[in-house]
Amino acid sequence: MTSETQNLMTPVRIGAVELKNRIVMAPMTRNRAGAGLAPTEMNATYYAQRTSAGLIVTEASQVSERGIGYPGTPGIYTDAQVEGWRGVTSAVHDRGGKIFLQLWHVGRISHPSLQPNGDLPVAPSAIAPDGEVFTYEGLKPFVTPRALETSEIAGIVEEYAHGARMARQAGFDGVEIHAANGYLIDQFLQDNSNHRTDAYGGSVENRARFMLEVTEAVVDVWGANRVGIRLSPRGTFNSMGDSDRAATFSYAVENLARYNLAYLHLIEAIAGPMATTAVEGERLTPHLRRLFHGPIIANGGYDKASGEAVIARGEADLVAFGVPFIANPDLPERFATGAALAKPDPTLFYSGGERGYIDYPALEVTNA
Repeated sequence: MTSETQNLMTPVRIGAVELKNRIVMAPMTRNRAGAGLAPTEMNATYYAQRTSAGLIVTEASQVSERGIGYPGTPGIYTDAQVEGWRGVTSAVHDRGGKIFLQLWHVGRISHPSLQPNGDLPVAPSAIAPDGEVFTYEGLKPFVTPRALETSEIAGIVEEYAHGARMARQAGFDGVEIHAANGYLIDQFLQDNSNHRTDAYGGSVENRARFMLEVTEAVVDVWGANRVGIRLSPRGTFNSMGDSDRAATFSYAVENLARYNLAYLHLIEAIAGPMATTAVEGERLTPHLRRLFHGPIIANGGYDKASGEAVIARGEADLVAFGVPFIANPDLPERFATGAALAKPDPTLFYSGGERGYIDYPALEVTNA
């Protein structure tokens, strides 16, 4: 099949998984986990409503109690969380959907009030991000994190492996490693947040070491053909930056390519909120595409027209949509029929409860 005949509705294979279309529901934090940060029946309903996506990638889910950075985000490290996620995967599979869990550790993007025993968040280096973090008590300034000791890093890698094992128990079709948006893996990778002088800092080879060790650990659990990874090569969100982004992310992608992963998920926003936190300059996706060889998911402010265009140009194989899926649980059908898109209420994105979460109607309900 040539690129001219491919569009958002064309089936595609990512690794071991066959997808009915190329529309991905992007991971979106919604702060609605239940007791013990375990998913609930309401979360299962939310994901099941959106199974017309070729692939659902869940909201980011912390791999340990120290990996948390926001109130009400789900985890993937306890038996109760596995049981909650099993309800989600069963609901999605019952409606013919495919779902990957996103593995997450926020690193410095946290606060002592969210950490066990009120401890400092951990990071590659003791460098505080700018701004404030949302806690259960409201916004608070970021603190200076504690730099991880070299001897601790293997334990963090094992937390990702444990999360990957728990995700298998929960019935997911695969997992995505969150290495974007200024969270822990990204903090190791980019040199404005990594000032280490050991084997995990300095050269790009050293700064990428943690990412590659995590990838290898997760691949050992799942097999490469059910593992994806997400990068944000030009993002500045969460105070990120690098002295040579092209070189850093080229090295990262070249080495990730060796694993033959299911996909590479690239955030290079062309519109929307994330576009305001991207550095100026040429997009890196076309260059990174040549280095990776496997399926690419493009992400960042796409609509139907721009999504079709990025596939037609051969820069990506799939396109992830975030905010449009919030108010349009049947987004692929609306794209296919040319139906108008409903607009979400941003005040309800992180508010908790059913409003603004599972009460957006599907097209057939709207037109009934």
